[in-house]
Amino acid sequence: MLSEDEELIAFRTPNGIYCYKVMPFGLIYAGATYQCAMQKIFSDMLHKNVECYVDDLVIKSQKR
Repeated sequence: MLSEDEELIAFRTPNGIYCYKVMPFGLIYAGATYQCAMQKIFSDMLHKNVECYVDDLVIKSQKR
């Protein structure tokens, strides 16, 4: 992965901000790897406060 792309593949959790240095299975499986990671990270919030599908993450809120 190019170093300038690391920032674009970053995500924030309560424990800190993380970015990928390399995708473990190459870019062929990047979507599936991301989906699995997001499901594990947000498992307690999925379908309540968070919706995650392939490369899209939606956070639901009562306030703007």
